[in-house]
Amino acid sequence: MKSLFITATGTNVGKTHTTLKLIEALAAQGIRPGVYKPIETGVTDTPHDATALLNACQHVNPNFQSLTTYDITAYTFELPAAPFCADTDGVIDLQYIVDKHDMLLKKCDILLVEGAGGLMVPLTETYLTVHLIKELGARALLVTPSRLGCINDTLLSMMALRSFDIPFEWCVNLYEDREDFAKVTQPYYDAVFPEWWSVQNGIDDFSRRFASTSLFTS
Repeated sequence: MKSLFITATGTNVGKTHTTLKLIEALAAQGIRPGVYKPIETGVTDTPHDATALLNACQHVNPNFQSLTTYDITAYTFELPAAPFCADTDGVIDLQYIVDKHDMLLKKCDILLVEGAGGLMVPLTETYLTVHLIKELGARALLVTPSRLGCINDTLLSMMALRSFDIPFEWCVNLYEDREDFAKVTQPYYDAVFPEWWSVQNGIDDFSRRFASTSLFTS
């Protein structure tokens, strides 16, 4: 049993979209995925991302059918901000986040953990998302955007993952500035990362590679 932490270069890049695609693709390979959204902010009623993840997971993994949205989240906050800032009462307990991860991991073949924002987002004053990935012993899937400026964001996030010795793979979510991507960004990726892939055309192959090897390379 393993966990895959879906992270990104920042907010609104496509982590939930990618995770939903992974649920479907992994299930098609005979893998029972599970889902975990440790912290979701901007929640005024029901956690939107966690609800979408759970609904998709319940269709392919019977062990999650009896769970509620709050069973697959550790904390939710109303303020749409970094967890440390949204946690105005200082309630975040890092061990509780880890314990819930370990509990959910027992219910699936692979636990898909969706982070909040990017790698350097603070959960507490001194504890960042990248620290959580490392503590969970998870492998990472870095989702990067297609908008102008994404090369810089992508390389910085790669450097962060490598500095913590976290094994990862990465992909591009072709969404913003999609029409210009082939001219302003893709030439660099083709030259330096010829094996790069997009969410739109690479998820199935990624899931097959995971199913056959359960290994990622950074």
